[in-house]
Amino acid sequence: MAFNHLPAGAHDAFRPLSRTPVTHSVPMANTHGPGRPTADADSRPTPGTVLDRLSRGPSRSARITHTEHLPPREGRHAVWPDRIRTDVVAAIQSAGIGHPWEHQAAAAEHALDGESVVVATGTASGKSLAYLAPVLSALADGAQAPNGRGTTALYLAPTKALAADQRRAVRDLAAPLGNAVRPAVYDGDTPVEEREWVRQYANYVLTNPDMLHRGILPAHPRWSAFLRALRYVVIDECHTYRGVFGSHVAQVLRRLRRLCARYGSDPVFLLASATASDPASAASRLTGVPVTEITDDASPRGEVVFALWEPPLLTDLRGEKGAPVRRTATAETADLLTDLVIQGVRTVAFVRSRRGAELISVIARERLAEVDRSLPRRVAAYRGGYLPEERRALERALHSGELVGLAATTALELGVDVSGLDAVLITGYPGTRASLWQQAGRAGRSGQGALAVLIARDDPLDTYLVHHPEALFRQPVEATVLDPDNPYVLAPHLCAAAEELPLTEADLGLFGPATGELLPQLEAARLLRRRATGWHWTRRERASDLTDIRGGGGRPVQIVEASTGRLLGTVDESAAHTAVHEGAVHLHQGRTYLVRHLDLEGSAALVEAADPPFSTTARDTTSLSVLETETEIPWGSARLCFGSVEVTNQVVSYLRRKLITGEVLGEAKLDLPPRTLRTRAVWWTVTEDQLDEARINPEILGGALHAAEHAAIGMLPLFATCDRWDIGGVSVPLHPDTLLPTVFVYDGHPGGAGFAERAFHTARAWLTATRDAIAACECESGCPSCIQSPKCGNGNDPLHKRGAVRLLTRLLSESPRNPSPDP
Repeated sequence: MAFNHLPAGAHDAFRPLSRTPVTHSVPMANTHGPGRPTADADSRPTPGTVLDRLSRGPSRSARITHTEHLPPREGRHAVWPDRIRTDVVAAIQSAGIGHPWEHQAAAAEHALDGESVVVATGTASGKSLAYLAPVLSALADGAQAPNGRGTTALYLAPTKALAADQRRAVRDLAAPLGNAVRPAVYDGDTPVEEREWVRQYANYVLTNPDMLHRGILPAHPRWSAFLRALRYVVIDECHTYRGVFGSHVAQVLRRLRRLCARYGSDPVFLLASATASDPASAASRLTGVPVTEITDDASPRGEVVFALWEPPLLTDLRGEKGAPVRRTATAETADLLTDLVIQGVRTVAFVRSRRGAELISVIARERLAEVDRSLPRRVAAYRGGYLPEERRALERALHSGELVGLAATTALELGVDVSGLDAVLITGYPGTRASLWQQAGRAGRSGQGALAVLIARDDPLDTYLVHHPEALFRQPVEATVLDPDNPYVLAPHLCAAAEELPLTEADLGLFGPATGELLPQLEAARLLRRRATGWHWTRRERASDLTDIRGGGGRPVQIVEASTGRLLGTVDESAAHTAVHEGAVHLHQGRTYLVRHLDLEGSAALVEAADPPFSTTARDTTSLSVLETETEIPWGSARLCFGSVEVTNQVVSYLRRKLITGEVLGEAKLDLPPRTLRTRAVWWTVTEDQLDEARINPEILGGALHAAEHAAIGMLPLFATCDRWDIGGVSVPLHPDTLLPTVFVYDGHPGGAGFAERAFHTARAWLTATRDAIAACECESGCPSCIQSPKCGNGNDPLHKRGAVRLLTRLLSESPRNPSPDP
């Protein structure tokens, strides 16, 4: 029997405190972004004061496992390069920015020299201004050209919200320049009647990689004047382009460079990133061109207080297999958000799932209504899947201060400027240190002190981190992992490129070394045809429709209210089996719905309003076969392997869990078709002698392997830029392909995303942390904080905690210090 853990993407009373609002005073001073002045810190409560109020009482204070104080930092000024136009410098100064920080001036100098550059400095360090100064100067120069539209620039953001926010910032900053700078957003929300104006007249177009892939590059003849004059390409929040999504974006950018060359331009790439490991290498891999990095952050920073918070155990409840139950991070965050709103502390609570964001806002509004009926309207949820008009209304309310508390998914994590925030609540470790600091940095963006609180979920990684703060505060951020040569990624982009312009031999080097191997396969599949002029696209449909660059694939499933036919939102096709199966609870804008029917062929889920006292969690079964072992190294008589696998998964049931506590109320069967995934995996085998030495008998072998698998999945995000929902696992006491007890951990994306490969290269450190996390947990026989998983397709049965510790200890005793060279 195989035990599995599937990635979500592959199937998915305490009395309120003071109600005195906090006032804000905002004098003009140097800022961390265009036109955003520094706030008077004296007008706000200090972060320490806010935390003291949150932790009053013995039960509350015990929940803080660690507090990290980051002292304020003085800024270092410079002067703008003299090649920046004087009217652009004057416009920046009129926004209250007297002088740039040193890293802003250095980045501008590289851009003016025609060198691509990545600015990888802290949140609110003014990265936007670092690239806007040279861009605005170039656009203003081009506006004086006697003929043509002049110089153009393209801005890419990973989300629509960030592009819309940047347009507001550019419009305000460039207002003194008159008509010289004409910014416009071009995305799926842009009305059809405005799109032609953008193509013909806008010289600073703000969009996202999806629209570039589907809307701009396939229609390049209509964009020829814009592409011919393209001087700069700005790639904001470039650290988010990782895994499969980052690999797709890398190929989209190569297609962009190819078309620019066709029209005679060679744009400079200007990238902005949160603090990252080796940002120049990651940026070069993303763009395909050499990139210089700027990492010395010269901006000032207010005091930051960062607390690690562990919800308490619920003594009157027991979970699966009698395991102790900890209060959910969602319920804990809702309490904290309620208290902060009552204090008038402007707060964003980040949560990983759409459902979690909705649930936090619902609970907070209910509790605020008990205090003051006017307060619930000051709290809302923000997530992907909302209709465009809903997103824009929430963004306006957040900017204006009408909203004091917001429960948001990572759709708001990125550089949307919400200056004036005092606190950030992070509901569960977001998967990477880069994302953790990105979310924490949303508070204090006007220079004031800030409070950040990480509320641990009941899983191995979160529990490990709140008790090992050095893993967060004493370690560098992760390297960005992406693989543009993944054939599942590269093949559809070769087709799209051939449709845009026939591929030639000269293009082979641009798209990577795997191109030469893939082209004959695409010919054999009758997608491309080779002629004298190169490889041509053969179909009538658009080649850009072959792939969803977000990695989901397939048509989004529309969520429709059955009684009215009203469209509530969408969910990715890859997540439909787990998110909107029949009987699933769906939350939207604070309202609860039950899914009555999932039409997979029609890509629609019919829902009706309901108020169930439970949430739902899908369960699945998984089998795995080895297709190819690419690398194999000995760990004594054990083997550590990396290669290609095929995973077959089927969602078979779902659990009903009681709200707040997570207590299981029951299980219902489902009849959904299986899905097959070809991907990459890391796996290890153990021999019978090693099992004997570890005192693992046949009765506990399955439970020991299963427990080690769960914990290993939970700990991998410490070593790769993924979260546990990006990866899956299977453990088998006797696998038919290895003929040995085997544990697999695999990427939850077709062709792989680089995470399993990273796990292979860091296996000793990864599995050591896994063993330590299991051994340190205080529970007797296993719980969600160490070896249980809420996604387990086998209902967390069997699991053997002590056996997993002995097994991993024996395995690691023979592991080499450096099992393989780091990629």
